[in-house]
Amino acid sequence: MTLARGRGPQRARRIAGALVSASIFVSGCASRPYATLMTVERTVPGAHRVDMLVATTRAPSPVPGVIFSGERGPELSLENIVVSIPPDGVRKAGDVIYPKRNPPDPSREFVALRIDPLTEQGANRWFEQREAPSGRLLIFVHGFNSSYEEAVFRFAQISYDSGADAAPILFTWPSQGSIFGYLYDRESANYSRSSLERVIQQAAARKDVSEITIMAHSMGSWLTMEALRQMAIRDGGLPKKLGNVVLASPDLDVDVFREQLDEIGPDQSRITIFTSQDDRALLVSRRLAGGVQRLGAVDLTKPDVQAGFAKRGINVVDLTSVRTGDSLNHTKFAQSAEVVQAIGRRLIAGQKVSESNLGLGETIGAAAIGTAQGVGSAVNAAVNAPAALVDPGARQRVGESLQDVGRNIGGSLQTVTGN
Repeated sequence: MTLARGRGPQRARRIAGALVSASIFVSGCASRPYATLMTVERTVPGAHRVDMLVATTRAPSPVPGVIFSGERGPELSLENIVVSIPPDGVRKAGDVIYPKRNPPDPSREFVALRIDPLTEQGANRWFEQREAPSGRLLIFVHGFNSSYEEAVFRFAQISYDSGADAAPILFTWPSQGSIFGYLYDRESANYSRSSLERVIQQAAARKDVSEITIMAHSMGSWLTMEALRQMAIRDGGLPKKLGNVVLASPDLDVDVFREQLDEIGPDQSRITIFTSQDDRALLVSRRLAGGVQRLGAVDLTKPDVQAGFAKRGINVVDLTSVRTGDSLNHTKFAQSAEVVQAIGRRLIAGQKVSESNLGLGETIGAAAIGTAQGVGSAVNAAVNAPAALVDPGARQRVGESLQDVGRNIGGSLQTVTGN
């Protein structure tokens, strides 16, 4: 086999340049926690608790406060972790306040109250004791460059801020937690797909579970789609209890995504995608992937892109205009109080996140509009904004609704919908 001359060095330079760009972006972020997942005996008045089950394919760490490393473990491990979230007024919804030192301070920081290894029997007891009144589960799959403690604290924030009436399960896979570990992380996602499939299947088999929502972020979307693809091929479809699949800022090759959808079949209509064209992390990922577009940064103003999603019945919400404190614009789904709470309201009401005719777009659309004036009168138009991004008919209805909304916000909503 003859290789084209110079392609190897060019590829190396492209990867190096992308990693340098990524490191520059990350250098502007707040310092990351390390070895601070240490338990405290008690929390403070007004603090909030999140009692979660953690399933991980990571290897145990001998370092106190780390618990699990970024290395790959020989088997699936289970933990019960209870996180204390600071009282209201200390932080705003969407924020995670990591411990700065040990011992952590529950009055100002996210801290662990309990970290207990579990057997499968122990996991069964957790289900029985932690069962949500609705019988719903929320499974979260984190993304690239995430340590174990970051995944635990971020999911605690999502679970609490969403207000979802769902028992929380974190699936955390072996990410090195390093900007330079992209290729290792991607292979670790592949390594973990059968374990995630097992977690979903066992949860769906429980009589006390009525509905499952999976929320996957970034590279975790690739892992999730692969697990679902395997399940659909193996079982002839997805479990009926799997009602929602939310892919937030998915770091997923768009061509690969199409193939995964074809394997999953008609169950793909349960999927909701959150995108943002200003996602800097996905820009770097695209460079690492040889320039192939990432699913979480698709241009929804293009008619062929809209038609493709609409044909498959997949709802796509564009968060480009939503502003958070994330300098990479990669975690808007979690850091925007409006977005995470809107998802939670859907789940509380027993609605599918992918349904575009109900309430999800009301709050998100208003946030994207970026104005406080006229929000109440704009509800009927804003509620259709997510659907309008993928459905030409809905786009026309939004345009008609705008005639009655008023000039002050009409231009802004037209920007959101692309009209």
